Amino acid sequence: MISDYFAHSKNETNRKHLLKDHLQSVCNLVRKTGQDINVPVIEEACFSGLIHDLGKYADLFQARLRGEVSGLDHWSSGAWLAIQNQAIAAALAIQGHHIGLQKGDLDSLRAMNLESLVKHHPLGLKLSTEDMTMLESRLNSDELTIRKPQKLVINPQKGFQNPIASMLDVRMLFSCLTDADFLDTEAHFQSTVAGKKYREAGPTLNAENALISLEQYMTDKIRRECTANKKVLESRNLLWKMCSSAGNSTQGLFTLTAPTGSGKTLAMLKFALEHAARNGNIKRVILAIPFLSIIEQTATIYRDIFKTFPDNYILEHHSLAGLGDEESKSDAEIATERARRLLAENWDAPIIVTTNVQLLESMFSNRPSACRKLHNLMNSTIIFDEAQTLPQHLVVPTLAALAHLSQKYRSSVIFVTATQPAFDSLDDAIKKSVNIGWQPNEIASDHSRLYEALRRYNVNWPEQDTTKDWPTLAGEIRKENQVLCVVNLKNHATELLKEMELDTDVFHLSTNLCALHRRDVLDEIRKRLNTSQPCRLISTQCVEAGVDVDFPVTYRALAPLDAIAQAAGRCNREGRLTDSNGNRILGNVHVFEPEVEGDYHKRYPSHAYFQASEVTRTMLILSGANNIDLNDPSVFRDYYKRLYDLSKPEAQSPNLLKAIAGIDFVQVAKEYRLIEKKAIQILVPYKVQIDIFKDLDRQQAQEGINAQWIRRAQGLSVSIYRPKEDHPAWEVLIPVKLRYGKCNSDEWFILEDREGKLYDDVLGLCLPQAQQILIG
Repeated sequence: MISDYFAHSKNETNRKHLLKDHLQSVCNLVRKTGQDINVPVIEEACFSGLIHDLGKYADLFQARLRGEVSGLDHWSSGAWLAIQNQAIAAALAIQGHHIGLQKGDLDSLRAMNLESLVKHHPLGLKLSTEDMTMLESRLNSDELTIRKPQKLVINPQKGFQNPIASMLDVRMLFSCLTDADFLDTEAHFQSTVAGKKYREAGPTLNAENALISLEQYMTDKIRRECTANKKVLESRNLLWKMCSSAGNSTQGLFTLTAPTGSGKTLAMLKFALEHAARNGNIKRVILAIPFLSIIEQTATIYRDIFKTFPDNYILEHHSLAGLGDEESKSDAEIATERARRLLAENWDAPIIVTTNVQLLESMFSNRPSACRKLHNLMNSTIIFDEAQTLPQHLVVPTLAALAHLSQKYRSSVIFVTATQPAFDSLDDAIKKSVNIGWQPNEIASDHSRLYEALRRYNVNWPEQDTTKDWPTLAGEIRKENQVLCVVNLKNHATELLKEMELDTDVFHLSTNLCALHRRDVLDEIRKRLNTSQPCRLISTQCVEAGVDVDFPVTYRALAPLDAIAQAAGRCNREGRLTDSNGNRILGNVHVFEPEVEGDYHKRYPSHAYFQASEVTRTMLILSGANNIDLNDPSVFRDYYKRLYDLSKPEAQSPNLLKAIAGIDFVQVAKEYRLIEKKAIQILVPYKVQIDIFKDLDRQQAQEGINAQWIRRAQGLSVSIYRPKEDHPAWEVLIPVKLRYGKCNSDEWFILEDREGKLYDDVLGLCLPQAQQILIG
């Protein structure tokens, strides 16, 4: 009989990982995670930690560690033991900690029966053993005791009554289990002669100290250096005071509605830190942003504010790229899986700057690497900047999940935007999923006063049925000394640039440019704007939200009303325009209809974008241009209500709603996509940073990539939809090597640009027919 049972194979110090140590360590790590969180998830997660690898006590699994067998299922025995103890959530988490969360309907739970799996295993695997008595005996002989949790996440008599809420509860338990499991496994494989080496814990959020640094930054950097108009400064100070006062609120759901240029980036951080200081249980601030351009700018500002704090006080986590697709078809301990998991982030930092894609898709995911961070949403303040970008077809399930997160896990959720969607009008639909519904409190209680004070431009709307071709538009733009033109598609930007005289006065911005390239372009643009030099910028929507530029004239292609308002926010942003007599004047925003033939695919990025643009067009026809005031928040409430009446967001995504009703975690993860197509990340040879590119290329070729490499590479990467298998792009895309597992990534690639034509100094990435996407 074997005297010692092991969980994992030898590490570099030639030590195997004792199973009893692993099980107890996972349980302890879970308990530490939830030491101040009184929710059933923690108790049941501790229970799952003790039995998640129960099947490893089998002789067959020990032989597998010696390389004598393969193709084993060692997790189902623990899952079945959880079922026998009526711990449904634990059973799903244990079953899913290698293969991902599966299905929670009654038939699927019954199918966890070991006798059924012996006869037919859905993955074609063999159980490590079906002898539960023997497994429990060996567990007990290792002095580990199983105690049925007194508080259960899923009531076995009631089941998944509210599927969105209950499925999130399961994912929370899953997060606690998988993160603890990964951390302990990682510590074993990174051991030194002194023993297991856990990764260093992130710093803690000290809201009081953080507020001191923020106030100092406001004094030294913002108030002293700002050259904005007096009214603009007064409005920013008013917003600052409102956010400070509202921070005293108890945790819950909030909106922050304030016009562009009112200082939301720092004001929302002020609210979050005041909120944390006055609600002592808040552990972190999480800022979710839809566009890379805003993430880069915001993270830079936040790092400057907290520059005297620990290096990892601010964590940027841009995307799921590099983490792989963990639908394991065999043993999940193979090197490829381990490599991907070691790249995963668990958001152990006091301030997280991430993307909507990263945060929201994780909340509906079934994969261990995506879900492992979710427990760190508990006791957090979660801010969604530019909230109007949330896709309509996902609005209702998203708001329901966020409402449940706030209610049950003591998190505050804030939706921040200049064009606040009328999400509260969907309250009845949301209440069908969670009883709290969606009735947030407004942080900027007097926001209408802000809009009136920050009236900085006139809008010139197009006459009905009039269009402009690119040569005509280019001619108008050339007449302006400083002008921004925002179009709906990248190929529109390219067409317009062709009509321009491409000299040093003409600039281009889109997500075809890597982050460092965009930063350099914006730096040059800001310098020219501040010194009255000629500057003509042709851009896609990536410039609209959160990018701090101030043009006297802006052109905007007809688009959804919120997009037009965002572009207008780049016009006379600081309110500094004056006439020859020094009198304050307004900037000019020109909305135009491009002359483009073909259906909406030729004119807009998506059908939803087209639909929203049609609502704008309808409002122009019905109300008349003079009645559409972009500085009136009630105009946007009317716009969104019209849009919801047209698009019926509560009835969209029927496949997702069906998967949720069926407690099908796999299908929910497939259907819940903010960006429908999968993306890949391409490291590009931006000439200004060519030495970094070469160093990253050398490092991946010689050593393989890890999380540190990915963070460094993000500034030189461009995201595109994954090309089809026969696309010519694959001839110039070289997959990078993963550090662990001696395999290639299927999501990170190096651009092989031998002739220097595939990454242009102005246009950026120039792959034939490639379509870049606005994601992190």
